[in-house]
Amino acid sequence: MNFEGKVAVITGSSAGIGAEAAKKISALGGKVTINYSKSKEAAEEVAHECSHLGGSPLIIKSDIATDEGCKHLIDSAFSELGAINILINNAGRTKFADHSNLDALQRDDFENILALNLNSNYELIKHARPHLAKNKKSSIVNISSVAGLRGLGSSVAYAASKGALNSMTLALSRSLGPDGIRVNALCPGFVATDWWKNSLGDEKFKRAIIAYEKTNPLGECPTAEDIIGSVLFFASDLSNHVTGQLLAVDGGLLIGMPLKLD
Repeated sequence: MNFEGKVAVITGSSAGIGAEAAKKISALGGKVTINYSKSKEAAEEVAHECSHLGGSPLIIKSDIATDEGCKHLIDSAFSELGAINILINNAGRTKFADHSNLDALQRDDFENILALNLNSNYELIKHARPHLAKNKKSSIVNISSVAGLRGLGSSVAYAASKGALNSMTLALSRSLGPDGIRVNALCPGFVATDWWKNSLGDEKFKRAIIAYEKTNPLGECPTAEDIIGSVLFFASDLSNHVTGQLLAVDGGLLIGMPLKLD
């Protein structure tokens, strides 16, 4: 797998799956942007690791939950790096709420989650399209979730946002295909990242890992490193004839546990 001569814009890349994507693409010869909205220190730490693995990355602070932030990120990346070959839409957010408690979510919660998990991806793709279309082959990878495939996850609003992202992936794969732009989505299950640890707290995080290990056939809870190979496949030339696909990377969670007869 080779990313020589490729430029990748990766949202939410100061931690988790986005950070791992930046490091791996840098190690494989690509140029990357590291996008963050809050922690400059975290972004610089990832950039430092990328520099040791390959070329120097570009750090861009931008709140992509806003239309202005999306345009700023794409315009800045193209201005500084001269091309965009890959767009990885990784940034996301949620609010934890029991699915049966309909009072736990308000309209503002839906709007807040959709702004980042769905609307920002559309805006980023819209602004990146002219640059992506200049290449013979380009790739967009949306980081979705199994929540969007089965109505699972941390809240109804989160599941709805990822379901909508999956539908948008299919729609845009059709409309952007003639431009030589492939659009696919990765749908991980629970991934043991700092984002989850910070959201749940140490004890709930440990319990979530144990629960996930017990509910998928592989019996494992993945880290970002376990997910990244699938991201790189969609981003790379290895998937040149693949578009409009939703890939569950969940240890077999959605197919269910094997039946055991005593």
